[in-house]
Amino acid sequence: MNRIVYSLLLFIVFNLNSHEFNPAHLIIDQLEQKSNSYTATWMYPFKNIGKRAEIIFPDECMTSSNDLFYQGKYINEKIDLDCSVTLKGQSIEIVYLSVLTDALITINFSNGTFEGLVNVNNNILEIPIETNYYPFSYLGLGISHLFNGLDHILFIFGLLFCISGFLNIIKTITAFTLAHSITLGLTIFGFINLPQGTVEALIALTIVYLALEINNDANTLKSPWIMAFIFGLLHGLGFASALTDIGIANDKMLFSLLFFNIGIELAQIMLIPIPILLIYLSNKYNFLYLTKNTASYAIGGLGFYWFIDRVIGIIL
Repeated sequence: MNRIVYSLLLFIVFNLNSHEFNPAHLIIDQLEQKSNSYTATWMYPFKNIGKRAEIIFPDECMTSSNDLFYQGKYINEKIDLDCSVTLKGQSIEIVYLSVLTDALITINFSNGTFEGLVNVNNNILEIPIETNYYPFSYLGLGISHLFNGLDHILFIFGLLFCISGFLNIIKTITAFTLAHSITLGLTIFGFINLPQGTVEALIALTIVYLALEINNDANTLKSPWIMAFIFGLLHGLGFASALTDIGIANDKMLFSLLFFNIGIELAQIMLIPIPILLIYLSNKYNFLYLTKNTASYAIGGLGFYWFIDRVIGIIL
């Protein structure tokens, strides 16, 4: 009976895929300090299902668009804006956004930057008259990146299945956080540049490894924080790809990176209680063996599927 359940589970996971986190990005630059003329770049992920999202600028702005062109994972559009008034105090709306796609809007005025995040449920950005700016939008991007990245979620779940004891959990999560913060920063500032396809394939392998460790006879890893640190370096490279694709189009790169990383950590903190509670209940009601087997097959099956899929993507 268990083999039938596991076979069905594997069939399900092989039909799943990890959603790539590719937020849209609208970058608007003011041309001159006393001018109401702007140039904009609209970056939208071309793999998204459905109609490409469109921008509705204020009525006070005349727009002209150039030909579309592809760059990386995005289809780009260059737009010229000639407005009768400043964009400050106006609003920008983005329609036809996908449920899975957030849009970051960066407006670089000659005397400061304003940035905001919109989504399908809140698709209008109100631009304040005063542009005192801290890149809080990257906090939301960090949270979305982790929640939309099923591979990162499964890695955290698998990690917690392989360790025991509150102190070990703290050490392991801290090591993982420190490691991915290091490579995230090094990549954004240009010190590391590895092919994204290779990084994503290696991340899939870390998930397969953890799935095997879940059913290890030793039950727990002896030094989980060391393994978490090493694997965290790889996952940091994966986190960085989300930012390098859209670019940090403001003059506060360090703060943007910090808020993005804080967003990732907040999402991790929200996720951690789920596997811990599952393990606790399984142990209390004597079905921990079944829970571990199920988790091992599900996590390992997805990890192996992603590895094969990503290697094929590199070759082709």
